Amino acid sequence: MGADRVFVTRPWRRAGIDRLRAAGVSVSVWSGPKQASPPREELLAGVRAADVLVALLTETIDASVLDANPRLLGVANYAVGFDNVDLQAATARGIPVSNTPDVLTDTTADLTWALLLAAARRVTAGDRLVRAGGYHLWSPGLLLGEDVSPGGDGRRKVLGIVGYGRIGRAVARRAAGFDMEVLAFRRRPEALRDDPIARPVGLQELLSRADFVTVHLPLTPATRHLIGRRELSLMKSTAVLVNTARGAIVDEAALAEALRGGRIAAAGLDVFENEPRPHPDLLELDNVVLLPHLGSASRATRDRMALLAADNALAMLRCERAPHCVNPEVYRSDAWRHRCRRRSDASA
Repeated sequence: MGADRVFVTRPWRRAGIDRLRAAGVSVSVWSGPKQASPPREELLAGVRAADVLVALLTETIDASVLDANPRLLGVANYAVGFDNVDLQAATARGIPVSNTPDVLTDTTADLTWALLLAAARRVTAGDRLVRAGGYHLWSPGLLLGEDVSPGGDGRRKVLGIVGYGRIGRAVARRAAGFDMEVLAFRRRPEALRDDPIARPVGLQELLSRADFVTVHLPLTPATRHLIGRRELSLMKSTAVLVNTARGAIVDEAALAEALRGGRIAAAGLDVFENEPRPHPDLLELDNVVLLPHLGSASRATRDRMALLAADNALAMLRCERAPHCVNPEVYRSDAWRHRCRRRSDASA
């Protein structure tokens, strides 16, 4: 039997490839256009020829992909989220799935604040105005935004954090520099009982009180469109909404309607409901900042994510527990043991 084989669905960071190859692994990376995902047949062909699949969040890894190769030992997802993988189907087939958690916490929290400040102070609208030659004379009414600090009215602003996990907590820590009051919504409020920064509240209270709302939840059936028309109607007319989690948590059509009608002041989105395409109505508005999923986009963080994905893949190739497995119950299954026995027999 030849070298262990890993198929990567799209080009990723060199650090991950180097780690795999240093361990003697044969790495195949889909070589199509940078701004495209592999066609279905090419994805299936890559999986059939691999022992482990390294998937980017842009690829849907469903039951048919998992069934393409009965020898497949795992799916190492190059992302914190893993809603692109059918986790139930993978577990049923004895296939471990992993992610790359923790390392992008601070990087994503930084971007959350970049979006919050840009949306609140109309930074991108100002940039567009200058580049278009529209800035002719300073004016007291030019592109007025919202204070993040106590600012002109001296009132402490309220930051509402929807989803208070690692990234939500990192966002909250940064609020101290702006002297903000922090409210947090979490489905298990007891987890915030002794938190030194945030006060736990229900979602309705958070939305009605917050000057700024940031979203940091995983996408699940329960969180899809959690922020919809009703929730937006609860927010202040001067409020700013920021989403760096998953696009479908926010109903984009309802958000565009709220922004157009002045029901909220502004928004900043790093993720879209139907990525990579934002709702077309959002493109017509100058009170929303739109970014192409840059939450983890620093060189150091993306390299570290690649190394985590590579380490997960190497553990899967050895039929060992992946360091960041998101379906650990798979290791108790006969299906996983069968895959490992088949690999052992083939290597004998």
